[in-house]
Amino acid sequence: MSHVIAIDGFSACGKSTLARAMAKRLNYRFIDTGAMYRMITLHFLRNEVSLEDEGAVAGALEGLRVDFLPGSNDALLNGENVETEIRGRAVSDFVSPVAAVAAVRRWVVPQQQAMGKAGGIVMDGRDIGTVVFPDADLKLFITADRETRIQRRIQELIAKGIPADPEAIANNLDERDRIDSTRQDSPLRKADDAIEIDNSSLSLQEFIEVGMAEAAKI
Repeated sequence: MSHVIAIDGFSACGKSTLARAMAKRLNYRFIDTGAMYRMITLHFLRNEVSLEDEGAVAGALEGLRVDFLPGSNDALLNGENVETEIRGRAVSDFVSPVAAVAAVRRWVVPQQQAMGKAGGIVMDGRDIGTVVFPDADLKLFITADRETRIQRRIQELIAKGIPADPEAIANNLDERDRIDSTRQDSPLRKADDAIEIDNSSLSLQEFIEVGMAEAAKI
C-alpha cells in the first residue's frame, strides 16, 4: 500500500534530507515544497513583482509552471533548471515573505495535493501535516538547535559552491523562523498527531533510521 508521509519543521533542520532518503528507501516520490516556493520567489524577483500588489501577484502566477526534473529532482521553473539559482542568498532572503502571501499559498497547495493524491510520496515543508495533507499516514516534525542549523546551512551552501556568511545565515534563519511561525495563512506549527524528532545531535544515518522506524509502523 502506498502512503503519504508529511515532514514539517523549521529551515535547516534536515527535513529535505530525511524526506529524500526515506523516499529512496521506500521507492516513493519525494516532493520538496520549499523548492516550489523558492521557484515562485525567483520568478517574482526576476519580474520585480511587488507583494503588495495583488494584481501583479495574480498575474505573475498565471501560467507559471513549477515542477521537478525526473531522476535528479532538480527544480524546473517554466522548464528551466534553476536548482542552483533558487538556493542562493537572494532567494533565501525573500522566500518566507513570498510564502506568507495567501494568494501564493492558495495557488501552490492544490498542486501539492494533486501530486500526492495517489499516495507513494514523501513531502516536506512547513504546513504539509497541518494544511496540505492533514490526513497523512505519517507526520513527522523535525527540530534542531539554532547553532546546529546554522552550521548545517553553511555546509550545505559550501557543498554547492555558494558563498556562506555565518552572520547572514543566522539572521536569515531567525527572520524566516519569525515569518513562518507568525504568518496569518497556515503558519508553521507541529500537527497534534505529528511525531517530533530532534535532529540536533543525530548522525545522518541515525536520523534516517529514526524516520524509517516510524514509517515501518504505518
